[in-house]
Amino acid sequence: MRTALVLLLLLAVAAIPGSLVPQRSADPNGVIRFKRNNPDLFPILDGLQLFDTYSSAWFSAIYLLLFISLIGCVIPRTLHHWRALRAAPPATPARLNRLVGFTERQAEGQVDDVLDDGERVLRRQGYRVVRYGDSISAERGYIRETGNLVFHFSLVLVLIAVGFLGGFRYYGQRVIVEGQTFTNQLTSYDSFSPGRFFDESRLDPFSIRLDEFVPVYDLDTTTGFPIALDYTAAVTIVEQGGEREEEIKVNQPVGIGSTTTYLLGNGFAPWITVRDADGTAVFSQPVPFLPQDSNLTSLGIIKVPDGLDQQVGLIGFFYPSAAQLESGALTSLFPEPDQPVVTLNAFVGDLGINDGVPRNVYALDTESLTQLTGGDSGEESIILGMGDSAQLPAGLGSVEFTSLPRFVSVEIHHDPTQAVVLVAALLALAGLLTSLFVPRRRLWVAAAARDGVVDLQYAGLSRGDDPGLEAAVSQLAQQHEQAISGRTSR
Repeated sequence: MRTALVLLLLLAVAAIPGSLVPQRSADPNGVIRFKRNNPDLFPILDGLQLFDTYSSAWFSAIYLLLFISLIGCVIPRTLHHWRALRAAPPATPARLNRLVGFTERQAEGQVDDVLDDGERVLRRQGYRVVRYGDSISAERGYIRETGNLVFHFSLVLVLIAVGFLGGFRYYGQRVIVEGQTFTNQLTSYDSFSPGRFFDESRLDPFSIRLDEFVPVYDLDTTTGFPIALDYTAAVTIVEQGGEREEEIKVNQPVGIGSTTTYLLGNGFAPWITVRDADGTAVFSQPVPFLPQDSNLTSLGIIKVPDGLDQQVGLIGFFYPSAAQLESGALTSLFPEPDQPVVTLNAFVGDLGINDGVPRNVYALDTESLTQLTGGDSGEESIILGMGDSAQLPAGLGSVEFTSLPRFVSVEIHHDPTQAVVLVAALLALAGLLTSLFVPRRRLWVAAAARDGVVDLQYAGLSRGDDPGLEAAVSQLAQQHEQAISGRTSR
């Protein structure tokens, strides 16, 4: 068992690199950035499999050794316990006066009758009883070791569930704008983390359409800041069984097939339309802006790679309830769209979309771009109210703030280990409580006839600490005496 404890500690230490460096399974773009920023260190860490910590050879070896060690501990103990369950309680010791709670009493009657009374008392208390000549040997508390074994078997079950069934789980995130539909296929996810045994053909066939997102806010009168009271995403789910309407709330996910869909976040997705110099729309879609504060001041990136004379990138700020500070800067006073305004800084140049490196849609690398508006460009930032349009510099075209839908971010989670781990955890808890609070104890009653009376001796012995043993022996003697008196008085 000591080996298993050491391996468990070693497994915890081995998991640390998974929190220090990006993992290919969870953050492939982070691994690419790490490689670009640390070209000398990357080959060393990659050779040590630190970017695949939880599927690496050394992590798997520790995991497997822990599994084998636990099995090696549990099986011999199970066999020993099985033999103990089938064996009779041990014979009565010759000198009971050396044991815990030694008590002597006298009773009238025959030895056999007195011992029969003692057997009945012990059986009512849940003891297994065996008669050895003029004495009784009784034992109970086998369930203590049973609970101990159940606890350890539950740990093995958790290891199996996490190590094997965990390979079939997956989770992914997706931003859904009001009116848009997400279809559960691999290419539809914004980010996706599969298990090692993941198979795309196992994805449940369904779609989710965001019909409406309704937040409820209140104002904290002491701080003046808004308080979110409720978020409700009204969705329409289409699956093989048909179509149904559901509501997804925080801490109130919706089950779809074998998956669970959670509401993670929300915000605004201003519909931005970019037209060329001839007035032809080359970009027209809602763009999710990421909230930056509790008033939903939000940051968004718009990339227009085609349709204009040059590739254009726009960095935008959205203010749901815009107000101007004394400095001239804009801010949002409330998270609801009372006075929605978008400000845009325009850049031109190579957006890097065609260089083969995955790009974050929520970030714009401006290092190789030329700024046309805002900042040090000499031109004011473009400011648009809803329905407004403005010309882009250099005759590139125009940009319009068309409408204001909302968006939600959801996580779709499939984890076949949950039920198994829950059952194993409950069994482990039950086994642990049983092994802690159920005592394993032996009691003996010895009888000897002398001058027409029967001399009785009582004593007990426990396996491990049992502060209640002495009281149990005293209780046995008292109840035995009462049983004898009740029989002789009839």
